[in-house]
Amino acid sequence: MILQELSEAIGVSGNEDAVREIVLKAIDGHATDITIDAMGNVTAIKKGTGKNRPRVMLDAHMDEIGFMVTSIGSDGLIKFTNIGGIDERILPALRVKVGSDQVPGVIIWTPIHKSGGNNNTVKLSDLRIDIGGSNKDDVGGKVKVGDRIAFDSRYMELGEKTLRGKAFDDRVGCSLLIDILQGGPYPVDVLAAFTVQEELGLRGAKVAAQRLNPDVGFALEGTTANDVPNPTAELDDDIPPNAVCRLGGGPALTVMDSSLIVPPHLLNFVRATAEKNKLPYQLKTSLGGGTDSGAIHRANAGIPSAVISMPCRYIHAPTAYLNRDDYDNTLKLIQAILKDIQWDAVRM
Repeated sequence: MILQELSEAIGVSGNEDAVREIVLKAIDGHATDITIDAMGNVTAIKKGTGKNRPRVMLDAHMDEIGFMVTSIGSDGLIKFTNIGGIDERILPALRVKVGSDQVPGVIIWTPIHKSGGNNNTVKLSDLRIDIGGSNKDDVGGKVKVGDRIAFDSRYMELGEKTLRGKAFDDRVGCSLLIDILQGGPYPVDVLAAFTVQEELGLRGAKVAAQRLNPDVGFALEGTTANDVPNPTAELDDDIPPNAVCRLGGGPALTVMDSSLIVPPHLLNFVRATAEKNKLPYQLKTSLGGGTDSGAIHRANAGIPSAVISMPCRYIHAPTAYLNRDDYDNTLKLIQAILKDIQWDAVRM
C-alpha cells in the first residue's frame, strides 16, 4: 500500500506537484497514454481484454485542503486564508508547514488567560501563523505571499486495523486507484484520472471527463464517518443514529449528495456486485458535500456516474482515521465491478 507516502506528501489545491510525482512513479509501466493535462490532472489508460467493452473512468483527486499566505506583518506573523472547507474551531495551536521548504509554524491566537473570559470560537481572520521570525524581513526571506500551508501531520498505524494520517480525503482514493492500475488485467478499459482542485469546486475532474469521454464514471473518495459518540449523551450511550457511515462497515455507496443523484440502475448494479461477492457495504444518503462525480456526470452529453467511498473519521482535519478492512473490501469491490460491468449497467 502506497497510502503512507501519499498521505505525508503535501498537495494543497492548486499545487499538487508532490502528489503527482508519486502517482507518476507508481503507475509507470502499469498503464499507457499517461498524460499531464493543462490543469495538472494525471490521466492514464489500462486497456481491457474484452470485446465491445465499456470505457470505465475511475477518478481520485490529488489535492487536499489547506491554507495560503495572504500577508506578512511587521511583527513577522503570517496572515492566511483557507483553501477548501475547514472548521475554524480546530485551528488554534495547530502545527503547520509553510511554503515549498515546509517551514514549521504554529497557528496562534490570544491566550485564554488574556482573552477576558471570551470562549467564543476565534475567527480565521483573527489567527496568525508564527514561524519564529522577529520581523517582516526575517520571515519574508523564508516564505512569501501565495505560498501554500499544510497541516503538519504524520501517518501512523494504530494496531492492526486502524490507520491514521493526513489528507485521506482523497489520498485513499489515489492509493486505491494505483492498486487498480498495478493489478488486472480487466475486461474493460480503465480510464484513470488523478485530478486536481476538487476541494475548490470539482475543477480538474470536469476537464478530465470531457477529454477521456468515458461510458461510465466512478469517483473513489474518502468520506465522513460520523460514528463518534454524541458529546451530550450519557457515557454508556451508543453511536448516534444519524451517523453517515461507520468504520468497519465496508465501502460507502452514495445514493445522492449535493452534486449528484446516482442513476438507480447503476447503484443497483454496484450493490448487487457487492452482495454477489459477499462484500459489506453501506449506503450514504446525506445531502451534504459533493465529489468529482458531480462534474463527471455532467461532462459532454452526460456520463452515468457513481461514488465509492472509504469511511474516514475526522476528514478535513489534521488527521483522519480509516479501517484497513474497509480499504481491502473497497478494493475488492472496485475490482469486481471492473470484472462484471456490462452495457446494461451503463445505459438507461
